[in-house]
Amino acid sequence: MEVVHLNQKQLATRWSVSEARLPRWRSAGIGPKFLKLCGRVLYRQVDIEAYEASCLATSTKSRGAQSEVLRFVGNKQQIPTFQNRRPA
Repeated sequence: MEVVHLNQKQLATRWSVSEARLPRWRSAGIGPKFLKLCGRVLYRQVDIEAYEASCLATSTKSRGAQSEVLRFVGNKQQIPTFQNRRPA
């Protein structure tokens, strides 16, 4: 089984987001797992697909935690952190 890797530009194209958004997400702990080898950032396709699966929702009421974060980041609002949220 061959492991497929995507670079930052390829992932940005796949998700139709700017390439500059991915480093911001990485620093905020958002997005798929990544490898940093010799100064290059690579994403394994299996990790990308797992992250995409974690963002799936069946309705607007059943959003997962990841899609909630992505919604805020996409609108350039402050990134909510789960540690700072008060318990209900």
